[in-house]
Amino acid sequence: MQLSRRHFVSALLATTTLGSAPARAIAGKGPRPNIITIVLDDVGYSDIGCFGSEIRTPVIDSLAKTGLRYVHFDTKAVCASTRAAMLTGRNAHTINMPDVPDVAAVTPGDPQMARLFRLPGNAQTMAQALQRRGYATWAIGKWHMIPMAELGADAPRENWPLQRGFDYFYGFPRGWTDQYRPELVENNGYLKRDFAEGYHLSADLADKAISLVSHHLDSNSAAPFFLNLAFGTAHSPIQVPREYSAPYDEVYAKGWDAIRQERFVRMKRMGLIPENTLLPARESRDRAWDDLSEDEKAVFARYMAVYAGFIEHCDKQIGRLLDALRDRNALENTIIVVLSDNGAASEAGQTGFFDGLYRANTVTPAQQRARIDELGTGKTQAEYPRPWAMAGDTPLRRYKLWPYSGGTRTPMIFHWPRMVHDGGAIRRQFVDVIDIAPTLLEAAQARFDMIVEGVPQIPVAGTSFLPTVRSRKAPGRQVQYFELRGNRAITSGRWRAVALHDCDQPYANDRWELFDLDSDFSESTDLAARYPAKVAEMKRLWDAQWAKFGTGELAQPGALTCRYSDMFDRRPE
Repeated sequence: MQLSRRHFVSALLATTTLGSAPARAIAGKGPRPNIITIVLDDVGYSDIGCFGSEIRTPVIDSLAKTGLRYVHFDTKAVCASTRAAMLTGRNAHTINMPDVPDVAAVTPGDPQMARLFRLPGNAQTMAQALQRRGYATWAIGKWHMIPMAELGADAPRENWPLQRGFDYFYGFPRGWTDQYRPELVENNGYLKRDFAEGYHLSADLADKAISLVSHHLDSNSAAPFFLNLAFGTAHSPIQVPREYSAPYDEVYAKGWDAIRQERFVRMKRMGLIPENTLLPARESRDRAWDDLSEDEKAVFARYMAVYAGFIEHCDKQIGRLLDALRDRNALENTIIVVLSDNGAASEAGQTGFFDGLYRANTVTPAQQRARIDELGTGKTQAEYPRPWAMAGDTPLRRYKLWPYSGGTRTPMIFHWPRMVHDGGAIRRQFVDVIDIAPTLLEAAQARFDMIVEGVPQIPVAGTSFLPTVRSRKAPGRQVQYFELRGNRAITSGRWRAVALHDCDQPYANDRWELFDLDSDFSESTDLAARYPAKVAEMKRLWDAQWAKFGTGELAQPGALTCRYSDMFDRRPE
């Protein structure tokens, strides 16, 4: 988006200190750190071991043991928006990424699509800022910030990684790909290759990352590096060798309601969530496990076993990368941030996807049971039924795509041995994904540039949370707005307001809910009727934030959400 002159100048003045002040040397006068961001996909709030899961993630858990767990970290509830915000430090609407680029395919003729999903040229990325300061920069894995018109073999490459600050790219350009037969890109071109038996994309991406890191460190280069490692795990299709899923068969036979309750108890015991946290009721449109048929129970348990194995397999690949760093004595001064791009996936509805994604599942439970051993293999492209996502986001409400914390809040781990002096601690300060880049740039003794080659840059909305790394008492973010597909939310200190939007109705008809996060971690109790003045205040604050970071008048959701509202169950109940 191109900001108006008045809008741009006022925002520029508001952020002059952040943009123009010399970067603070926050960790002494030591060497600049290497930086690795590990971005998981559709992994829910409680889906890794150190956040309360029964899924085995010993490597990620080890990073939490010597690093910090942030338990109030918010994303944009959908992948492309989160990734763009993470790399630029700006809100997704400000930089033309209000949703995933794929929505353009189902909204033909919409004039907005000509400008959306193209990162503005005057929105410097973290990779570009680091590259200008001598960092080697590599993007491995998922990108998904390319407009549909640039995906062709001979199309322009303006929004591909090499044009946005990365020296090298190896991965896949779209939102998902098959783990056994992926669509692969190297730099600016598609690869044509055969895949040997036993190939898996997660291992391939780790191989490439290890090769880059090892070669760089072994060359004794004085330059630090930035690696953005974005696995496909655990986005559908859920695919992993059977050896990883088989140990989970009995675990998930008890069903999603029991797993959710077990995680809830475990998270309290681990100190992740306050003792007074309530577990919200299962969403009314989500089925109870006890109401399923025997065929459904058998198949749906296998879906989750495959999902869990997929995550455990990815954890193993991360471990291989850490070993490469450890072998070269580079782990001590490497910042590693692990996060998920949104809450657990909700798209597959009550029946799941079996042999194809994003379309109605026409294979009956009995037929699926007869083919159950195909789940996780290259013969199916599957996604678990939506109630598993509610378990994945324990103890939060809802899941990916929604404005409740189940959609926005994800696990985040910050690991930097040179800086973290209370390893294993929990940080409760509010941090948003827009704060990642400013934090890492400050750690690198760098900053976003206000002017690049004579072009003023769009002001940065994020702020560094490094003070919270040093101290559990340092303040975190106070205000952050949210909007996705017409649904809205606003956080201000302890308060959070949420409005669901029916795309057949005007926005003025939206009903706002109000939650006190200090006393209600899981957004279990709506206080709107008790505090109408606070609701009105929060609505005004949302309007002010939208005026600052949004794109003009709030438009009705496009054809995507209206057409598929039954699949996403996104209409207000």
